[in-house]
Amino acid sequence: MLGNRHAVEVAPLLLGATITSRIDGQRVSIRLTEVEAYGGVGEDPGSHAFRRETPRNATMFGPPGHAYVYFTYGMHWCLNVVTRPEGTAGAVLMRAGEVVEGIETARARRGTDVRDRDLARGPARLTVALGVTGVLDAVDLLDPRSPLQLSLSGAAPLEVRVGPRTGVGGYGAATPWRFHLADEPSVSPYRAAQRRRPT
Repeated sequence: MLGNRHAVEVAPLLLGATITSRIDGQRVSIRLTEVEAYGGVGEDPGSHAFRRETPRNATMFGPPGHAYVYFTYGMHWCLNVVTRPEGTAGAVLMRAGEVVEGIETARARRGTDVRDRDLARGPARLTVALGVTGVLDAVDLLDPRSPLQLSLSGAAPLEVRVGPRTGVGGYGAATPWRFHLADEPSVSPYRAAQRRRPT
């Protein structure tokens, strides 16, 4: 699946896949219910790679199957899987999912009063539930020895919904590269990009 396919082709195939972390002796697995695709240089205005390769987005330029973990809004980590060969940018953001293993560990990380459906409902919540931080940037998600591993389901989802990506503005706002499973309570609500007020 990964290696030389555009992120928009890979993204819907990741629905139902499982991402598992083994960190500090704790194991948490999340079944993906929502993802977003991001393209490469000059192609996708919503992508970190739109203008050029930088130290921040270098992992997004390959190799495929590796984690691209970045920090956003000064407070959140987000987790992606790289989909293109080295030198060509492309990645799929893991936006939301259902915790299927290690729910008590996920709850301890997220808060004891958080409802099960909300434990990984959104990209920042997903990384907190898994215990993912920037130290896991560029790890091989397909290596069984990795502390963060992606396991593909092999089965086609029954019903996939498609729409614009959450929080993406400008020319990339309407690009329909957000994919999620229908009728899944763990899917995060769609939010259009907010214009920042001048300071």
